[in-house]
Amino acid sequence: MDSLHLVHVKILAADLLSLTIQHTSPPSFLRCGRAVARAEFVGVVVSRERRDKFLRFLVDDGTGCVPCVLWLNHHYLNANTSSGALDSDPTAEMALKMSEEVRLGTLLRVRGKIVMYRGEIQIAVRDVVLEKDPNAEVLHWLQCVRMAKECYDLPPNFAQEEETAAEIQYFII
Repeated sequence: MDSLHLVHVKILAADLLSLTIQHTSPPSFLRCGRAVARAEFVGVVVSRERRDKFLRFLVDDGTGCVPCVLWLNHHYLNANTSSGALDSDPTAEMALKMSEEVRLGTLLRVRGKIVMYRGEIQIAVRDVVLEKDPNAEVLHWLQCVRMAKECYDLPPNFAQEEETAAEIQYFII
């Protein structure tokens, strides 16, 4: 099985928003025939809308705008969680802290799961990091181009052969 679906793929907004959608339940996403489930991207916050249960925001990386949702109350995501006060839920506390980082004009690194909402691709945010270095965005672009060329855009069978060869070479050395 292709291991690309197990990692946060470094991706540009234009590539993320043009993934091939497989209409399964839940939907799955393909890049050059390879399953992709999680993404990482860097950009500037251009829109922000806070609600009781979530924070919705748009991140622009220069190639497009990625819609993101950060759930603030994780009781809605995990049915096994007992209903208690917000201060007793460390996951909700972390989400609230991350939501404070999301301000208009800030440069962020966002990682999360690729999901469909009302027919559009968006990111269900796992974590948000404020980037202090303005070069982080350019470095991310370069990493995306390199990873696309060397890994993501390879045919699935060729990529698996490359992974196997790399593993064998690792054990030989």
